Amino acid sequence: MKSQLIIKTSKILKDYSKHTNNIVIYADKSLKISPLAKDLLKTIGLDLKKISAGVQFLGQVGQHLDFLSPANIKAKRVLILGSASSKEEKENIPNEFQVIGGILAKLLVSLKQENVTIILENKTPQQIAKIAAGLRLAHYKFDKYKTKKSPAKTPNKLSVTFHVKEKSSTNKAIADEMAIVEGSLFARDLVNEPPNILGPVQFAKKASDLSTLGVEVEILTPTELKKLKMGALMAVGQGSVRPARLAIMRWNGGKKNDKPIAFIGKGVVFDTGGISIKPAGSMEDMKGDMGGAAAVIGLVKTLALRKAKLNIVAVIGLVENMPDGNAYRPGDIITSMSGQTIEVINTDAEGRLVLADALHYTKERFNPKIMIDLATLTGAVMVGLGQEYAGLFSNDDALAKKLFEAGQNSDEKLWRLPLNKAYDKLIDSRFADMKNTGGRYGGAITAAQFLQRFVGDIPWAHLDIAGTGFATKPNEINNSWASGFGVAVLDRFLRDNYEG
Repeated sequence: MKSQLIIKTSKILKDYSKHTNNIVIYADKSLKISPLAKDLLKTIGLDLKKISAGVQFLGQVGQHLDFLSPANIKAKRVLILGSASSKEEKENIPNEFQVIGGILAKLLVSLKQENVTIILENKTPQQIAKIAAGLRLAHYKFDKYKTKKSPAKTPNKLSVTFHVKEKSSTNKAIADEMAIVEGSLFARDLVNEPPNILGPVQFAKKASDLSTLGVEVEILTPTELKKLKMGALMAVGQGSVRPARLAIMRWNGGKKNDKPIAFIGKGVVFDTGGISIKPAGSMEDMKGDMGGAAAVIGLVKTLALRKAKLNIVAVIGLVENMPDGNAYRPGDIITSMSGQTIEVINTDAEGRLVLADALHYTKERFNPKIMIDLATLTGAVMVGLGQEYAGLFSNDDALAKKLFEAGQNSDEKLWRLPLNKAYDKLIDSRFADMKNTGGRYGGAITAAQFLQRFVGDIPWAHLDIAGTGFATKPNEINNSWASGFGVAVLDRFLRDNYEG
């Protein structure tokens, strides 16, 4: 059973001593709280400054005080949470209100709370929306395949009511923020799914389902992919009994003649490495090798939910990389849709082959304004950046700058790595136009150099999310194996640069 979080808003009450729900109050670094919260503590007989001096409560993010209420208040419990307020803290925590929402969610779960009221008379609609987003992201869990639920576990249902000054504008802000959250959680759900359940056909069905939100969807089958001469994408999937798909999603929320912005995702639903088979240890993680496609489809859902005023096209290549008698081999030379030939050195460098055809197809059919691809592409990017940043590569400095800034502002951070002709020499082939790996050194860069050969003159960026897409360490807003990385940063990128 999925966890249920119900978020409601209500008008500010004059007297909270008669309120039955347990109550949450936010205190900043100077221990400043809202006037109504102050009245409530006075009724209880609590002096926050005196108490905080004794327990060293400084109002910092992550700190909290928990009081069981006396008989003169109907609510059984009052929680006081710290919230960042200093310039230094805000710089270290870009989405401070989202973080404190996540912290609150985890606290409420640990305390087995089911109904709470938060007094937010002194917070803006946008700040309240971020708190709601943090609550929703942190409350997520993926346990649909568990048949036994422990009775000792916290109830799945949590109801939170925000008491606010401006109910209408707050509801609007929450709905807008929740569109991003729903897209991110959709991506998490897809990456968390087991590979026997989510094959290329099933993933393509998830894309088709977005048509109910007004998204135009096309699904290309192997017959159509062969007609298009997508030899690179088809080679990766030919060892699997599960046929490949290419899903094309279009959201037309902008002006009729505006060129679309294109997003392309690697959707390898399971990656054994093929004939160049991976070691057995942690191979189960390769169900997440479609994290780029998951982020792209999650972004499309977000844009549709919030009725984004722009035109986008999203293309995801969906295949399974398996070893069998029909699998492609090291030494094979394959012809991509662009006509360029590729010598296969390692069948585990398969994602770039899928993207090569998807990028060329997108360029030729849609002539987009810009193209951005996302892929869990290389372990090499994790060696360089760990799991804190995704790798950013681009042939356009202005585009790279916009994406970097969107990463800083969304807290889905990107770090630019170089592209240079010198690296091209590493993927030149003796027998074909190029080879699909460039050796051990600079592996994330040579993979990006490979992709660049299929984008032409269109401004393009490649995001290598191998370190950030799954198996990341838990944080304030995510306990899930899958992170949903990519949706928030790309939504912010579009809002800041391409929407009025």
